Amino acid sequence: MNTITPVSSHESQILSKDQQFVWHPYSSLTTPIPAYEVVSAEGVNLHLADGTELIDGMASWWCAIHGYNHPVLNEAAKSQIDKMSHVMFGGITHAPAVNLCEKLVQITPQGLDKVFLSDSGSVAVEVAIKMAFQYWISREQPNKNKLLSLRNGYHGDTFAAMSACDPVTGMHHMFERVVAKQYFAPAPQIAVHEQWDKQDIAEFSQIISAKKDQLAAVVLEPIVQGAGGMRFYSPHYLKSVRELCDQHNVLLIADEIATGFGRSGKLFACEWAQISPDIMCLGKAITGGYMTLAATLCSEEVSRGICEGEAGCFMHGPTFMGNPLACSVANASIDLLLSSDWQANIQRIEATLKHELTPFSALDTVAETRVLGAIGVIQMHEPVNLAEIQKLFVAEGIWVRPFGKLVYVMPPYISTDAELCKLIQGIYRVLSKL
Repeated sequence: MNTITPVSSHESQILSKDQQFVWHPYSSLTTPIPAYEVVSAEGVNLHLADGTELIDGMASWWCAIHGYNHPVLNEAAKSQIDKMSHVMFGGITHAPAVNLCEKLVQITPQGLDKVFLSDSGSVAVEVAIKMAFQYWISREQPNKNKLLSLRNGYHGDTFAAMSACDPVTGMHHMFERVVAKQYFAPAPQIAVHEQWDKQDIAEFSQIISAKKDQLAAVVLEPIVQGAGGMRFYSPHYLKSVRELCDQHNVLLIADEIATGFGRSGKLFACEWAQISPDIMCLGKAITGGYMTLAATLCSEEVSRGICEGEAGCFMHGPTFMGNPLACSVANASIDLLLSSDWQANIQRIEATLKHELTPFSALDTVAETRVLGAIGVIQMHEPVNLAEIQKLFVAEGIWVRPFGKLVYVMPPYISTDAELCKLIQGIYRVLSKL
């Protein structure tokens, strides 16, 4: 286990104060899981207050694609903050936001021509859903006010987003009585590279045909279902969804918050099926993990339909929309990615993950492993004990954050083969003890 010089006892009091005052995501205050104090981070490494050094296998919930403390992103933030850190976006514009929106239109699938900036992935989904509803209201079809989503899907923690998450196996089933009721089709069963069978889309086809007069939009995660199960499905399914939406006059919303900016092996996961949605949501890696920022892109048809309606504008406006500091870092992050041979790099990561995960099939506790792009998944037969397994991972010098039956990694793209091997081999040693 690698170590650095421990911090002072004064700083180490942070952990006790943390348990006294701080409520972490998806955590209990009555039976808290201990947190680990990070004092600095560089490259793929997190430095803890006790001197421990960890290889981060999560890229800070999938967003720190360039790793930590990157000089290019640091300079973008430093350069911008001396000019202005924030101005309201109502009636004011600025180069970082304009350049970012132009860049996003250029690199996303064709037809996504307008960009609405917001603060986080969940809000980007809220904006997308609101766009879809307002579009049909403006088109004098207010009865089209329902969504069709997929089982095992996850779209965020805010209310409209929660309504599109799996209502039974998702993280929000306890809110079933208070969120809006939507329609759900079975999760796709055919994997990315498996032979296509159109029966996989049959029930979805039946639902969209029967409910088309009520449906504003289909909401899905293209190719990769993330927090709902880390499942990878066939591009033929996604292509069929696009065709069915066109056939039945239903908008298609692609939630690319987890998959955008190269994670699946394509710049955007929609490219696996060579389709373009009517609305696309981006977040997480958009700033390389430096600042909170998200974007919702839509077609000219959707934007015109909304603005030609009764309101004459889109009825939404976050306070920190178009934050110059975040936009500056986002521009630098996207340029940094596109200036590299990122596709070959993701292929390298994928090959290394596949090779290193091969021995896991011999473990009785492991049901299966799967890899796509820079995503590696180990599915267990039984849910893991997060508090206990986290301690074991930290003892191995790695940071991995499992949930349920899933132990997975989404490492920074700068991870070397040696770092990836240490990461996966550390996971193997922990799981072999269970």
